[in-house]
Amino acid sequence: MDLTARTPAELSDQLTALRAEHQRLKDRGLRLDLTRGKPAAEQLALSSALLGLPGLDDHTAADGTDCRNYGGLRGLPELRATFAELLQVPAEELVALGNSSLELMYECLVDAVLFGVVGGDAPWPREGRTAVLCPVPGYDRHFAICEKLGIDMIPVPMTETGPDMDEVERLVADERVKGIWCVPKYSNPTAVTYSAETVRRLAAMETAAPDFRIFWDNAYAVHQVAGADEPLADVLGLSVEHGHPDRVFVFGSTSKITAAGSGVAFFGSSPANVAWLLGHLAKRTIGPDKVNQLRHARFLPDAPAVHAHMARHAAVLQPKFELVDALLEKRLGDTGVAWWTRPRGGYFVSLDVLDGCAARVVELAADAGVALTPAGATFPHGKDPRDRNIRLAPSYPAPDELRDAVEALTLCVELASVEHLLAASGTPA
Repeated sequence: MDLTARTPAELSDQLTALRAEHQRLKDRGLRLDLTRGKPAAEQLALSSALLGLPGLDDHTAADGTDCRNYGGLRGLPELRATFAELLQVPAEELVALGNSSLELMYECLVDAVLFGVVGGDAPWPREGRTAVLCPVPGYDRHFAICEKLGIDMIPVPMTETGPDMDEVERLVADERVKGIWCVPKYSNPTAVTYSAETVRRLAAMETAAPDFRIFWDNAYAVHQVAGADEPLADVLGLSVEHGHPDRVFVFGSTSKITAAGSGVAFFGSSPANVAWLLGHLAKRTIGPDKVNQLRHARFLPDAPAVHAHMARHAAVLQPKFELVDALLEKRLGDTGVAWWTRPRGGYFVSLDVLDGCAARVVELAADAGVALTPAGATFPHGKDPRDRNIRLAPSYPAPDELRDAVEALTLCVELASVEHLLAASGTPA
């Protein structure tokens, strides 16, 4: 029954029952965690063969490079060729580096602030005089980089086809707006894949500054979980077509493909931008871990091998996403107080509750031993103006633990909602 249609007396009776149920939940002493989108041990085991690669006598790359030695800042050509197709970047314009694409994003922003970028005539201004557009709800670590560097963040609403492009096109006319964060496929946390029209409009914008950059964090490029893969338009090709070849920085990694902490990260862009980044990186490193790149090249020799490997990941993840959806639907489906995504890929479920209730849900869950991502984490500075969005990460817990955590969550959503509705009616809780 729709909770918003119940009388204050009915809500009061329900509140008493829900509080008793919550106390029983607390008495169980749960210690469960739905905070971060980490691969489960079962997923990591899919790449255990990496630990035996490349082998005692296998240290030579396809081009004759001895991977044990210095050099090779661009990374191994054979690994770049595999991921060029997957990330939609020509192999000669793709760089394979260390284990973290987040590190590369940070590097690019720091270099922009310190030195400027191709097409600009000066470093990006500092301390509030530079702004970046942030589709919301979005990825908290993107926001943390901007906050660290003193870059203003301007929220842009996410729609079912990507960021609100009317708003993006209006905002980029402001010369202090220098970039936009994008997770274009199975986005974090809403699992939206940008439409072809959204990608075209991002590439074609004429009012953006010459040193405006699209930070294209394609973290989930091959991470479909259910159904057919969702296509993503080629933002680099479209940017070249529309006369803005240097507009896009593409990022990707194997972090949720192989070993999360021991993978390979990628940067792709125009030749000028690749030269720009390598020029800065060359001052702090002589080359990446080519032995690790070689083992990845042996384990994932081509794009079909990557897709086959990701199908094995999907077999682990799909039942977890289905379980979350079933449990949310069972308790909250007809209550009128919760709405959630049913992702076909990526790592998260985005849950919206009644305005003003997300922080209370997180608090109630913590009291019961279930850790959730902080309310507001999917917004700049951790402040959701409507206090309604909660990001759920189903990948890491075992199925039994996931069931317990989501069942606890649904109780907390219902309890927080009843408290809120009673307060709105003026009835003491």
